[in-house]
Amino acid sequence: MQIYLPIAEVSVNAFLLLGLGGMVGILSGMFGVGGGFLMTPLLFFIGIPPAVAVATEANQIVASSFSGVLAHFRRKTVDLRMGTVLLTGGLVGAALGVVVFNYLKSQGQVDLLVRLCYVVFLGVIGSLMFVESLNAIRKSRKNAGPPTRKKHNWIHGLPLKMRFRVSGLYISVIPPLMVGVLVGILSAIMGVGGGFIMVPAMIYLLGMPTKVVVGTSLFQIIFVTGFTTLLHATTNYTVDIALAVLLLVGGVIGAQIGTRLGTYLKAEQLRILLALLVILVCAKLALDLLLEPSELFSIGAAGGH
Repeated sequence: MQIYLPIAEVSVNAFLLLGLGGMVGILSGMFGVGGGFLMTPLLFFIGIPPAVAVATEANQIVASSFSGVLAHFRRKTVDLRMGTVLLTGGLVGAALGVVVFNYLKSQGQVDLLVRLCYVVFLGVIGSLMFVESLNAIRKSRKNAGPPTRKKHNWIHGLPLKMRFRVSGLYISVIPPLMVGVLVGILSAIMGVGGGFIMVPAMIYLLGMPTKVVVGTSLFQIIFVTGFTTLLHATTNYTVDIALAVLLLVGGVIGAQIGTRLGTYLKAEQLRILLALLVILVCAKLALDLLLEPSELFSIGAAGGH
C-alpha cells in the first residue's frame, strides 16, 4: 500500500515502513539503543531526504525506547540517578547539535555531514565493541568463575563525586555529563538515540553493570530525542508526521519483542551482535560514499553558492 509523505515529498510502501520500525524496535529492546544508527541510513536508501530522515526518526526512537524502558522498570534495572545526569548533558548537547545542523543545512552540507559522521563513528565504535566482546567471551570460557570487579581508573580521581546505588558506583558526575553532551549532539545531527555510543561508554568507561545499562540508556534516550524532535520541528519544519506514525507503531511492537529476546542471550553475545550490526551499516554507508562521487561533487558544489 503506497502512501504519500508530504514533508519528504515521496511515496513509500506503508508496510515497508511498519516493518522497518518493528525491526529497529526489536534492536532497541535487545540492546538498549534507539536504533536510529540503522533506521536513518535505511530511510536514506528508500529515498527519504536526509533532513527529514534525521528529524523524523527521533519520533520513532522515543516511542520504541519508551516501550522498551517500561519492561526494564518492571525488572528494576534502570538507574534513575545516572539517567538524570546523562540526560542533563544530553539536553545541552542536543541544543548545540541542532544549531550546527541548521547551519550546515543552510550551506547545503547536511547529507555529506550525516553520512561522514555515520562512517566515522560507526566504524570506530563497532570495531571497539567487537574486539572487546570477543575478549570478554574468551575470558568467560577460560574462567567460569565470577567476573572480577572493574579496577579503579582515572575517572575515580575526578571531583564532584556522586553515589549511584542501582549501578553500585561512586564516581564523578563529570564523565556521565560529557557522555550525555556527546550523545545529545549526535542525536541532533545524525538522527540517532546515541545508544551505540552510550552503551559501550557506560560499560567500559563508567563501569556500570550490563544489566542496568540497557534500561538506563533507554531512559535517557527518550527525553533527549524528544527534545531533539521538538527543536527540529520548530526550527526546520522537517518532521513528517505520517512517516513518524508508521515508524512509531512498528517500533513500539518491536521493542516489546526485543526486550523478551534479550533475556535469552548473554551480555557478551548481545554486545557482539550489536557490534556486527554497527560494522555492517558502516560498511554500507562507506561503499555508498565511495561509489557515488557525483553525489559528493554536487553536495560540495551546493555549499559553494
